Amino acid sequence: MDGAVDTPPRVTPDPARQRAAHQPGAGRSWLRTTWSDLRRQAWAFWFLAPAAIAYTVFLVWPLAQTVQYSFYDWNGITPATPVGLENYVAAVTEPEIRSALFRSLVFVGFYAVLPTALGLLIAGVFARIKVRGMTLFRAMIFVPQILSTVVVAVAWRWIYAEDGPLNALLELVGLGSLTRAWLGDFTTALPAVGLIGTWIMFGLCMVMFVAGVQKIPTDLFEAARLDGAGAVREFFAVTLPALRGEILIAMIFTTTVALRNFDIVWNTTAGGPGDSTKVPSVFIYQAAFQSREVGSAAAIGVLLTLLILVVVGIIGLLLRDRGDS
Repeated sequence: MDGAVDTPPRVTPDPARQRAAHQPGAGRSWLRTTWSDLRRQAWAFWFLAPAAIAYTVFLVWPLAQTVQYSFYDWNGITPATPVGLENYVAAVTEPEIRSALFRSLVFVGFYAVLPTALGLLIAGVFARIKVRGMTLFRAMIFVPQILSTVVVAVAWRWIYAEDGPLNALLELVGLGSLTRAWLGDFTTALPAVGLIGTWIMFGLCMVMFVAGVQKIPTDLFEAARLDGAGAVREFFAVTLPALRGEILIAMIFTTTVALRNFDIVWNTTAGGPGDSTKVPSVFIYQAAFQSREVGSAAAIGVLLTLLILVVVGIIGLLLRDRGDS
């Protein structure tokens, strides 16, 4: 009937539940249940305690001390003198440090963008064709990730040497005019070190993307091919969207490594020739352990940490799943 108002159905109390609630000891039973839940949660906290303590001692506390030291003029031995924001102002206004930050962003291209692009290319190829010996191939490509970075740096320093294999190969193929001291040339030192990072990170990105391709339902590829999609269209319509999560993880990890890069740079060029490969981490090392300017080193370290957080945040916003927003 029009205009009638529906009334909610009347809920009849359960007599058995009411009797159980009024029985003697019902409150104690609830307390026992609550106490049991609390004990289980306490056990969970006990299991988490070692990791939380280690995280606090080795990460949170040193980070807090670094922030504290950044407001002092201190050589690590004599009493510290408060200087406020002077270390930060000096770090921001120093042209050499700004140039070092720019070089770190250049390394992002070599350490993150280029390996990700190559990894996606290989993953797109493997999505269309079957390759024998895939396990062995992935293991070989992943080897740079498990090698010591010092070993990698020494090996590539030998490859880039004037009498090294790279120049010998160029001479062999008739390109002797291109030979040079790759790590000693102002124009080639930075990209030469960057390509080492590409070689290291490419295997990680490729393994992640190939694993991601294997979890994509084959029905999607078959549907795309039935619709007449070629290799390029299939890659952008099926493979690339399905690998959004893997791309996000790979970009965050490789970008973080690029911005805090120290060991590869220090063991190949030590920031040279001149300042052509000097990055903020090299400034931090030199200020803290060579010039004994702990406060300045701490300020640069804090700024570098903030830069990493900002860049990683931008990457997360650009690559996040639009369905999550």
